[in-house]
Amino acid sequence: MCGIVAISGVEKAAEQAYLALYALQHRGQEAAGIVTFDGTTSRSHKGRGLVSDVFSAETLSGLRGDVAVGHTRYSTAGGNDISNAQPLTARFARGDLALAHNGNLTNHLDLRARLVADGAIIRSSADSEALVHLIAKSKHYGVDAQVDDALSQLEGAFSVVISVDATIYAACDPRGFRPLVLGRKGSGHVVASETCALDILGAEYVRDLQPGEVLRIRDGKVEPLRQLKRAQPPAPCIFELVYFARPDSRLWGVSVDRARRAFGQRLAREHPVEADAVIAVPDSANSAALGFAEESGIPFELGLLRNHYVGRTFIQPHQEDRDFGARMKYNPVREIVDGRRVVIVDDSLVRGTTSKSLVRMLRQVGAAEVHFRIGSPPVRWPCFYGIDMPTRRELIGAELEISEIAAKLGVDSLGYLSLEGMTEAVAEAGPYCTACFSGEYPAPLVDVEKGLASPEGPLRC
Repeated sequence: MCGIVAISGVEKAAEQAYLALYALQHRGQEAAGIVTFDGTTSRSHKGRGLVSDVFSAETLSGLRGDVAVGHTRYSTAGGNDISNAQPLTARFARGDLALAHNGNLTNHLDLRARLVADGAIIRSSADSEALVHLIAKSKHYGVDAQVDDALSQLEGAFSVVISVDATIYAACDPRGFRPLVLGRKGSGHVVASETCALDILGAEYVRDLQPGEVLRIRDGKVEPLRQLKRAQPPAPCIFELVYFARPDSRLWGVSVDRARRAFGQRLAREHPVEADAVIAVPDSANSAALGFAEESGIPFELGLLRNHYVGRTFIQPHQEDRDFGARMKYNPVREIVDGRRVVIVDDSLVRGTTSKSLVRMLRQVGAAEVHFRIGSPPVRWPCFYGIDMPTRRELIGAELEISEIAAKLGVDSLGYLSLEGMTEAVAEAGPYCTACFSGEYPAPLVDVEKGLASPEGPLRC
């Protein structure tokens, strides 16, 4: 999963891209980069780490121009070394190209094999590089046609922004898996993964890009290019609303905060419980827990606090401290938990390791009962479309029945939101991709079908 942004016709575009990436930091923490164009020359700076670590006032001042493309990376295809940091850049016959991609191409190994056989020199292990080569090698006339030709050969999930000199292209795959929004700032334009990036820039939200839509932005004008063959029905990723997007964003016309509250409300109706307090696993489950409390009438309490300053540590705990990782990140408030029946709400349950530690911590500070409620169905299938999901054998929901999961977590009761309840809660923007819950994959898994990739799920290098 990644965050992407493109700026066109805005003074000091690099600074604007930096702020947008700062707002999109939750979408990727491994690397960040910005490429700018000043009318004659393109400049690039990228590195490993957080946006605030990669860029300084000095580096931003050197990225001159009113056109910029930015990216913050969390690898799902390819490793986390610097060669995979984006935007990817190339110089070809039509100008200087920069590309930032969010999603996963399900035919990238097949494309890579064909490109290498045709003489392409591949410099990274990122699936996004295939698109750069497809554009550069296209036999069509003109950049518009070359971009269109390249995009039409892709399968899977892609929201992408591309600059070729001063021209910006923005596109979504035909199913619209990953969000992309268009904004206006003065006489210029902004394209970004989420509306929270527009907010930090003081940019006006214009609209979401539609599935299969390709836009060209130059000289202050936004023009549609030929629509990619649109799939029916569309399949925006519901896990964006469950967990990944920021709660202050709007995706596909839906408030993320309100969606999560609706999940929590429906969860309370599906799995009622007698308890004294509702607490969230902060921060991603805060909205769902509030919805559960509102519907159930059980008071919402700040029973778990999160340490936002957790980084790498050289201190290695003794093996017997099984909860060390969770203790680094969370701490229970004893006065709220001690002697009380608590409902702990989380947005999803993937491996279950942290959840088991949290339950144990609540017991240790005196919880009389611990009831776990999950604001989504069991995650039983890997994601091939851009969410960094473990392989299927690592998913607790794929390996165990719900009663077995409850026993493993050590809870008094466990309840998941149903698939029907989840999709009905946000039906206005559906239908959705629910592959990680249902195993129904809307886009063909070309590399898997050809035996080039594991059906267990994408493996990070």
